[in-house]
Amino acid sequence: MAINLSKGQRIDLSKEAPGMKRATVGLGWEVNKTDTGSDYDLDASVFMLGENGKIPDEKYFVFYNNLESPDGAVKSMGDERTGAQEGDDETVKIELDKVDQKIKEMVFIVTIHEAQERKQNFGQVRNSFIRIYDEETKSEVAKYELDEEFSTEAAIEFGRLYKKDGSWRFQAVGQGFNSGLQGFVDQYAS
Repeated sequence: MAINLSKGQRIDLSKEAPGMKRATVGLGWEVNKTDTGSDYDLDASVFMLGENGKIPDEKYFVFYNNLESPDGAVKSMGDERTGAQEGDDETVKIELDKVDQKIKEMVFIVTIHEAQERKQNFGQVRNSFIRIYDEETKSEVAKYELDEEFSTEAAIEFGRLYKKDGSWRFQAVGQGFNSGLQGFVDQYAS
């Protein structure tokens, strides 16, 4: 039975999904019928951070131009450009046992591509969520549905997967930002 998370809530994956070796993180959203003159293109990104809160190498930033981490543990299944499909719009597969030991945390960000130029923001997006499920059994472990109104933000940190006391845990975050993808690159780059 999946756990519905609230903002800020945390779970220990070793307790909620014992034995899970391969996790899939699904991110989804729907775009309102707002005409901004341009199509919407939302992008999921993963920043794999070391102890210092920075990516140890640019290849630990997994996104539409770098679909796999150097350790082979994190793989983006590609960029869904329309958000029109049912369910997960973008997915990231994670082999938990393969994650490089220097990685302590993974931050899941969704940004609107060229948001400023296109006059788009998360106030024009609804039904956003992040969920984690066991890749092998397909059973959903946890889901966080963002219910806040993000009227001006162009990026949202959906959640964090982090290692504590030898086990992977997940935190539902739901924090909006006005910066685009470059703002996160600047924040997390070494």
